[in-house]
Amino acid sequence: MPRQFFPALRGLLVPRSAAPPHPPAETKDLLAGNAYVSMTYAGVTNVWGTPGRADGWDMERVIIEGYERSIWTFKSVEAISKHASTLPIQIGRGGDERRFEETLDSHPLLKLLNKQANPLETGDVFKKRLSAQLLLSKKGVFIEKTYSRGGTLVRLDLLPPDRVQIIPDDRNADYVKHFEFTDYSGHVRELEPRHVIWIRDPHPTDPYCGVTPLEAAGLSIDLDVKARTYNISFIDNDGRPGGIVGIDLDGVDQREVERIQKRLAPGAHNAGQLTLVGTGPGGVTYVDTSARPREMAYETLSSTAKGEILAAFGVPESIVGNASERTYANADREEYQFWDHTELPHLNLIASGFDPDLDDEWIVRFDTSSVQALEFPRRQAREEARKEWEAGLITIDEYREIAGRPAFNVPQSRALWISPQKAPVPANEQDAAALGLGPDPSGGAGMPGAAPTGAPLPEAPAEESAADDVAAARALDTGPNAAADVAAARGQGALHLHALPAGTTAADAVAAARASDAAADLDLARSIQNTGQPGAAAEDVDAARASIETKALPQGDGVEVTDDDFDALSMTVAAAVTALLARQEGVILARLRAPKIRKYTRYWEPENSDDVRHVDADLDQDRVVSAARWAEETSRTLTPILQQAAIATARKVGQALTGTDEVPPSAAAAAIITAAYAGEAITGFLAELADALAAAQHDAEGIADLEDAVTRFYSSAQPALIARVAETCAVATINGAADAAAEHAGPDVVRTWVTRGDTRVRPAHKALHGKTLPVGTPYTVDGATLRYPGDPFAPIALTINCRCRLHYATDKELS
Repeated sequence: MPRQFFPALRGLLVPRSAAPPHPPAETKDLLAGNAYVSMTYAGVTNVWGTPGRADGWDMERVIIEGYERSIWTFKSVEAISKHASTLPIQIGRGGDERRFEETLDSHPLLKLLNKQANPLETGDVFKKRLSAQLLLSKKGVFIEKTYSRGGTLVRLDLLPPDRVQIIPDDRNADYVKHFEFTDYSGHVRELEPRHVIWIRDPHPTDPYCGVTPLEAAGLSIDLDVKARTYNISFIDNDGRPGGIVGIDLDGVDQREVERIQKRLAPGAHNAGQLTLVGTGPGGVTYVDTSARPREMAYETLSSTAKGEILAAFGVPESIVGNASERTYANADREEYQFWDHTELPHLNLIASGFDPDLDDEWIVRFDTSSVQALEFPRRQAREEARKEWEAGLITIDEYREIAGRPAFNVPQSRALWISPQKAPVPANEQDAAALGLGPDPSGGAGMPGAAPTGAPLPEAPAEESAADDVAAARALDTGPNAAADVAAARGQGALHLHALPAGTTAADAVAAARASDAAADLDLARSIQNTGQPGAAAEDVDAARASIETKALPQGDGVEVTDDDFDALSMTVAAAVTALLARQEGVILARLRAPKIRKYTRYWEPENSDDVRHVDADLDQDRVVSAARWAEETSRTLTPILQQAAIATARKVGQALTGTDEVPPSAAAAAIITAAYAGEAITGFLAELADALAAAQHDAEGIADLEDAVTRFYSSAQPALIARVAETCAVATINGAADAAAEHAGPDVVRTWVTRGDTRVRPAHKALHGKTLPVGTPYTVDGATLRYPGDPFAPIALTINCRCRLHYATDKELS
């Protein structure tokens, strides 16, 4: 017969022989000094408030009778401890409950807990044993720390809990004076508290004792083990047949009777058979020996014990491998409940035991960022936030905050977009001006004159209002002009513009023009045109057109991208680059502070006089900056944004030229090439930062000086970089996608170079304005070729800050 597992496992607190044969009445004793209450009831003795309360907990019996013989106890402990073994350990600070804002890449604890804890155990094995011991041991877990001569933690060893004795402090000041460990050879070693990590699930009243789910589940474990043992014994010893048929055996040979009666022999191989026995003279009888309700109680007993054991450990049945009779949603919910209510508190309890080995602001934590079950509430929150954004209840920045992403903090992302037209509702007057929904309170030009981050773009010449242009034109010397020529052709007097007072706006000028005789002149001109009478003016126009080398597209013919297309994409790219640079600055500052970077430099803070990691050497600024990593991340971040804009542009141009929205593969290629250019721009930016760090190290006294140098560099150089990358990406992507769609439309498409017509246009591009060429034929200027404005393969002197575009039309539209 198997050994009995004591009820509720609390009988393990004292040896069996120590329990009195007849339970006496309850007694209570109050002692002077270290007061405690001793309660003896039903043969179980518990001592409250003393250091030895958990000393009688027999770990060997717990393992043999509770862990190894009860399948549900085993599976519960395995389910909890296996996650502790597979999750990596992180050391960091800041951030939220899932991700640190800043992490340490190099620390002795990381090496011990993630790689090799001691010569016998890897980090995963060590963490699994630690977790299992914490669930099974009433004393808790004892971890011995070993330090090198330089004071570095080099080894962690789990001590058997039943071989560790807690020696309390006599003065009750530090609770623990020291620990005594008895090794396997019988020698007792005294361990100082600073060399031992003691982790336990705290007892409500006793600081020297822990708690374990086995205490609450002890009776259930006993019932589960005994129920299965009873069922096995019943099968082995009973061998009851499924039924008995009785017949008259008068005249039957005795040997035949014995042969028939042997059919009732016990054993599992005979169970369920129909047995023939004698009944005496006359008749045949039948007895049903199948299971009775009393015997079927095993099923109910086993199911109840299983539920109680799993409940004590906080492990749903689906976690231990049985998800039957559950929908996918219910199984997912059970997994989340397991992680949220059982696994995370267990992991946090383990990790908290290592925090004293770190500075106050740094903490140890299991990295649960890859656990999909914990994404359930976040997915639900993001889904609700998306619905609220679609309904115009929250802004894009508010949604990104809920989603755990940095805010863009631009007017478009701060505004509410009301469904279904998605009309923006600005948050303030400045945003209203930037969104084109109100006057600029500062008197500026609004968003087109500033970068999305609020930083000014390269200064452009001050633009004058329409009224100023009209006034300047009127102030010119009177002479032959278009109005006079038209009047002369009509045989009428010259048209006169009446002077307007100073400060007149463009709207006032238009109103004044409408109040004049301009309307009558326009009607007269239309009547002359409708008569179809040829004149000298028409002949002059025809002659002028014949002398032009390049074709000028009529107004309204063909298709071209607009300034709004460039500005929208530029704003989106600027927001993405702004967020990327903000994170980049934070990571670089964190790397400056990381011990792994400062080790073996003059910025390392020695722990003692023998610390050899402090030497007279500078930091490796290229390692801190890590330009290659950020170039790749920039390209990866911008590629989907640029591809989406390229596809939309290609469809727009294709629809206008061919009536179809087919997108050629070369349109997306333009976005990929442009994203790669942006990565190169970030590489150049970081190369300048590395030079700035190298220069700052000559006069830097500490790591704080280098951090200030990084902050100053970003403050001064970041706005110009954002504006340049955003504008270049927008022009190259939009024009590249449009040109790819036009070339895909067929050989009959021609294109005309169009500039913005302001003072920022470079002379080389002014020379191209109005020039028309067949699609696929590059433009030639200054000895270089450009496929389209912003061509990334052209010399940078011809593409940087370019804002030109192409107008596409067919030969039939030009004829």
